[in-house]
Amino acid sequence: MSDGRLAWRCRRGMRELDALLERYLDGRYRNADLSEQQAFAMLLELPDPTLHAYLFGQAAPADPAARRVIESITGPRA
Repeated sequence: MSDGRLAWRCRRGMRELDALLERYLDGRYRNADLSEQQAFAMLLELPDPTLHAYLFGQAAPADPAARRVIESITGPRA
């Protein structure tokens, strides 16, 4: 997926999600390995409530690669 398409997918309509996703895309995505990039793209396919729950620690994805991306976006949880 192109960076432009990813940037568009990061615009979710929830300001909190937009900010976290865009910060990750601008700051880390380009230097991430292919599996992390693929996991990020997969996360962008999720519905907003699910993605919100993952990013705000209310739930965790079953997929280990997706969990690593969530931790990259949010930082480690206590």
